[in-house]
This record gives sequence, structure tokens and C-alpha cells, in this order.
Amino acid sequence: MRVSPIADDLATRFTRAGHRLYLVGGPVRDAMLGRMGNDLDFTTDARPEQIMKIVSGWADAIWDTGIAFGTVGATRQGTTCEITTFRSDAYDRVSRNPEVQFGDSIEADLVRRDFTVNAMAIDLSTKQFIDPHDGMSALAERRLDTPATPQESFADDPLRMMRAARFVSQLGFTPAPRVVEALSSMSGEIARITPERIQTELSKLLCGAHPREGIVLLVDSGLADHVLPELPAMRLEIDEHHQHKDVYEHSLVVLDQAIDLEEKGAEPDLVLRLAALLHDIGKPDTRRLIPGGGVSFHHHEVVGAKMVRKRMKALRYSKDLTESVAKLVFLHLRFHGYGNGEWTDSAVRRYVTDAGDLLPRLHKLVRADCTTRNRRKANMLQRTYDGLEERIARIAAEEDLAKVRPDLDGNEIMRVLGLPPGPMVGKAWTFLKELRLDRGPLEYDDAVAALHEWAAEQGLVASDSGDGDEAGEADQVADPGGGEQSR
Repeated sequence: MRVSPIADDLATRFTRAGHRLYLVGGPVRDAMLGRMGNDLDFTTDARPEQIMKIVSGWADAIWDTGIAFGTVGATRQGTTCEITTFRSDAYDRVSRNPEVQFGDSIEADLVRRDFTVNAMAIDLSTKQFIDPHDGMSALAERRLDTPATPQESFADDPLRMMRAARFVSQLGFTPAPRVVEALSSMSGEIARITPERIQTELSKLLCGAHPREGIVLLVDSGLADHVLPELPAMRLEIDEHHQHKDVYEHSLVVLDQAIDLEEKGAEPDLVLRLAALLHDIGKPDTRRLIPGGGVSFHHHEVVGAKMVRKRMKALRYSKDLTESVAKLVFLHLRFHGYGNGEWTDSAVRRYVTDAGDLLPRLHKLVRADCTTRNRRKANMLQRTYDGLEERIARIAAEEDLAKVRPDLDGNEIMRVLGLPPGPMVGKAWTFLKELRLDRGPLEYDDAVAALHEWAAEQGLVASDSGDGDEAGEADQVADPGGGEQSR
């Protein structure tokens, strides 16, 4: 087995100090899968203070933020190393925080790990492969199992249940039947885990190679009822008189299709994937049965955007990421008013402006949302959207849609109307931007005339202040669309 030169070099230092060093866990698993990276995990019989002494002078940088748990971090020539003393922890099974106990053997350390594929090690001094729980067979079979019983493992640390779903997504593994049984019977234990840690695992799951399979495991096991309850809620009951698409299955298909539209070779797009999965979560709350048959979901995009904000806030996602997903959910139905191209150029400008920098993702989401099995209808929808994108490109080339702003900035509005800085300037700016969206770029005189007309409707007496004192004040106020003056 080829081992990293840095691992060999580090092992030599530990051997000289009278200690053993083992490559362990994820790096061993990934090496077997042909995907070894630049992060290496080690375990050793050396205690933390001894580890610090051994790596001092060898590592380019050292950190001890995990030293209370027996872990010392170090970097060497771009490779990150985490070195942890053998552990044989005891868990209170109330929180997920163990009572840290250092161990004396590699075997006792491996049995406390989450899954058998992560419970393999290499003794770097002898190059001996250590696999007491048959992780190699599990790896070959793409099977996810636990060293101890799943009940013991998940009771010690319920986050391992989320990690099971994440590994299904990332590695394409299938959980062993006893793991599935434990997930289903113990799903409520996930309440012991903080939202931040759940969010991290959910994001990694969604960015895996097989997120659909990971999501299905979350829902079927009951874990989703506790971490993302809006998802199983989309499995709406359908009767013979009020048929509609299975919203849950439809959302999984949209997720698959959105992933297919991502840029090849680029990093997984978490915003797009979340929006695809959650774009219809407002449907259960807006479903109305129509007399005589049929179902309506009026304004489910509005309700869905609110639900997205609430759930993502509960999971401690960042405000920016949350708003991006919510905005895509809110806008995903807008295209369906386009018909066969009846939108005016004004409506196209609004579509682009409302989407802002999310427009490329909105294009992908709208296209992915077409799941009809009627190929003629699907092709027609795709051609129609092709037409919309062509119109966007044409108008963008003519008008620079990415920078749609009023024809007069805040300073000019104050000069033309003789206004001091204040909220009325922001209202005038908003009026001119709406006018710009409706009519496209205006000549200066036309914009001034429209502004005077608006001012008269507002009861303002407009007067050209020239370059007087008010204009001097105006120089100190930024454009309401992008500076200090808020709209």
C-alpha cells in the first residue's frame, strides 16, 4: 500500500519518540476508494502533550483547539493532519458530549467509531492493515454498518444517524438492515443534537453525489420528521376525484434535474439544490379541493418562501443563503405567466431585475421544474423558455439589464425638484426605477418631465434649484439605490 510521504515522515518521528502512529478513519476509506485528499487523520498511543512535543519544529503550523479531546492539529506542506490520542470514551446518552477517556489500544479506539468503513487503520511503522470489524468487506459491498450495534452507536452520538444519510449521498452506500431499523426506532434521539450540526450534515448530504438517496433515507426513517418536517409533509394523500402529482416525488425529480443542469466540473450548488428540494413546500398548506374534481395550490410560492425562511433560520443557515433560497422559491412560478411569449419587454425586465444575481439559478430551477411525462408538452415548455432567455439576452445587450437604475440619480432628483435629503427622494427614485422597467431607457428631458408630473401628483411644488445650497447638500447624499439613502 502506498502511504503519503508526509504520513511516513511523521510516523518516523513518533517511532523515534517511542510511540506508534496509525492512519485511521476517512483517509483509509477514501484511499481504498481511490479518492485520497490532503486531510489526514491519525491516532496514537502518545498523549496530547507528547504529540505537541513531537510535531513542534516539524509542522508549518500547529493548533490545539481540540486538545481537551486529545486532538492536535498541524499542517505540513499543504497537508492538514489531525492527530488524536487513542480514545475509549463514555457517553452520558443525554447530550452527545462524551466524558473523554484516553485508551491504550488501537482496537479499543476503532470499536467506538461510527461505521465499519471508518474503523480501519494502518500501522505506519509496520504498514500493517488493521480491520477488526471487517470494514473492507463493507467497503467492497458499499454497505454501511456499525462496529458496535447501531443502537449503541446512535445512543452514544445521535448525529451518527445524520451521518449515515450523508454517507449514503456522498459514497453511494446502502445502509445495513439493522442500521435502517435503528434509524427508524431511534429517530427522535436527534433532538439531542444542535441545529448547527444538523445543518452541516444536511448541507453535506445535499452536496453529495447521490442526494436523492440520502433524502429518501431521512424521510423513510422518520429523521426528516425532526430535522426537516416540511419534506415528509409533501407526501399528500391523493384520491380518485382530486388527483395531482405526488409533490414529494416531484420534488425529488426536480432535485435530480437541477443537479443535471449544474456546470460540469463546478462545485455542487447548495442554493440551487435547496431551492429545488423545497420549491413546493408551500403546497400542503395551500391545497384546496375543487368541487367536481381537481386541486388548486394558489400562492403556494408565497407561502413556500415564508416556510423556507422559517425552517432555514431554525437550522441556523446564514441570512444570505436563506434569502437566496427563499427568493428562488418565491420566483419559481413567475415564468408560467409568460404563456407563449405574451410578456412585454417591461415584464421581461422585471423578471431579470427581481431575480438579480440569482437569474442563472432561476433559469435552472424553472427548467428542472418541468417533470411532465408528456414529451410534446415538455419540449414546448423548454422551447418557450429558450425564447425567454433569448429575449433576455437581446434586451440585456441593448440596455445592460444587470445595472438597471433610474435615468436620474438621487442627487439629480434633489436638484430637479429642489428637495432636501429625505424619504421623498427615495420615493422619487423608486418611481423612476419603475418607469425605467416599464419603458426602458429614457432621454434626460423625458425623465425630468415624468419626474415633474409625478411630483405634482404627490403635491410637491417642484422648482429647479440650480446649484444652490440644497444642491450642495445633495452632493453629500449617495444614490438611494446603492448608497447611504435607503429606499
